[in-house]
Amino acid sequence: MTVSAISSASPLTSNASSASSSAAPSAPTVDYTQFLKLLVAELRNQDPTAPTDPTQYMSQLASFSTVEQQVQTNATLDALLSAQASNIIGKTVTSADGKTTGLVAAVELLTGGGAIARLTNGSQVALGPGVTVSGS
Repeated sequence: MTVSAISSASPLTSNASSASSSAAPSAPTVDYTQFLKLLVAELRNQDPTAPTDPTQYMSQLASFSTVEQQVQTNATLDALLSAQASNIIGKTVTSADGKTTGLVAAVELLTGGGAIARLTNGSQVALGPGVTVSGS
């Protein structure tokens, strides 16, 4: 029995930009078309005397669809965070503890989520609950 090769998976990329320099290299992923090709190849090459239960295929397809939707949602949220982060450049921020305040020069989006405001005075403020943003 001959099994045809499936092209290598291309890495998933997000349209949202991140200024973080410590980003880990993204692992190759399988897109929806490649998943379906694998599923069809598995169906074609299964043992006819012991076929796989069709509910297993449906379960795999449902799981893959769920993960794909979550990846798309994360990419959308990253893009939204990028757009919102740029709105505070030029504004004054005060840290949650009130010890650090200053004018925002840049915003760095972190790989795992969240953001850091870099101030014109050289200090940084982690953006999150309790941080105050006011007009310049």
